[in-house]
Amino acid sequence: MSKRPFCAALIVAAGHGVRAGDGLPKQYRLLADAPVLRRSIDAFVHHPAIDHVQVVISPEHRQLYDSVVEGLALPAPIHGGDTRQDSVRLGLEGLADAKPALVLIHDAARPLIAAETIGATVTALETADGALPVLPASDTLKRVHEARVEATLARDGVGLAQTPQGFRFDKILHAHRAVHGTSFTDDASIAEHAGLNVVAVAGSRLNFKLTTPEDFLMAEALLAQTGSVRTGQGFDVHRLGPGDHVWLCGLRIEHTHGLIGHSDADVGLHAITDALLGAAALGDIGQHFPPSDERWRGAASHIFLTHAAQLIAERRGRIEHVDVTLICERPKVSPHRESMVAKIAALLSIDRSRVSVKATTTEGLGFTGRGEGIAAQAIATVRLP
Repeated sequence: MSKRPFCAALIVAAGHGVRAGDGLPKQYRLLADAPVLRRSIDAFVHHPAIDHVQVVISPEHRQLYDSVVEGLALPAPIHGGDTRQDSVRLGLEGLADAKPALVLIHDAARPLIAAETIGATVTALETADGALPVLPASDTLKRVHEARVEATLARDGVGLAQTPQGFRFDKILHAHRAVHGTSFTDDASIAEHAGLNVVAVAGSRLNFKLTTPEDFLMAEALLAQTGSVRTGQGFDVHRLGPGDHVWLCGLRIEHTHGLIGHSDADVGLHAITDALLGAAALGDIGQHFPPSDERWRGAASHIFLTHAAQLIAERRGRIEHVDVTLICERPKVSPHRESMVAKIAALLSIDRSRVSVKATTTEGLGFTGRGEGIAAQAIATVRLP
């Protein structure tokens, strides 16, 4: 079996997005709890057909960029130019050392790109110099001049170009160099000008470009409805022993005893961590943080929880809700409930309205009733693409 061609993704994020309204450049704004650029990057980083991801940014946005890609092993970003065309050319020049056979050029402002579209574009390059997703025009087309409708245009054979636009790397780099100083509307038009064979694959209405504030509203609404909803459950128990405090849901609470465990024994955060990992089918807390590993002796349990949340974010997931029940006779949970909710919400970077903390006793029955230990059970709801 022949080895597939080395394929790079070039994500163009050097613009300022002034039409998207006030605030941060649109590629750095949050879209359903994740920056737009991070959503676009993750789509390619986690795609099996993509071997290398390179981002082009404005030099003045480096600090914003670094915060967006935290936790990802990406090469240093390439600085873009005055126009998108310049930024793409500079990005291609910077990719030359990686020697990709294929390259997919994608606008960072299209964060809802589907894995199927990426795959179809790469596959089309097996027999073509270039490929891009195209959406057939469904509305009637009009030629307008100075607010006056001059003519109705035939829409047969007319489509709306999207990204990623894929090409044989050497050919698109040569084509960009040849037209430097001349303006084109997209990379496919440069390829067409160079006489390259460019084919269309099926586009998607979800793969629209975020340009205006209304586009952000539509994307938020779509993300709230798309993907599959997964539910996970977690359960944890720790024995009570000598000590003067316990850790519960991220809070240090004074108590007559302490909880015994390899880490800080926070049963609440452990149960939530397992629930999140279960919802994403990522195993359990022991697989990620083995109790046999001395690195985690006495570790703060928020490390485990934020790790689970990061894994979900890397998969473009969204934590919809977590619900944890603490099972103990003492200490009393109700005085700390709101602080626990706030702590969990902050650790997961979600709104407090998505966190529930409850407590119950076993009416003096069992090990919790006898004050021998504390248990917790949790349920997490996660939306994954």
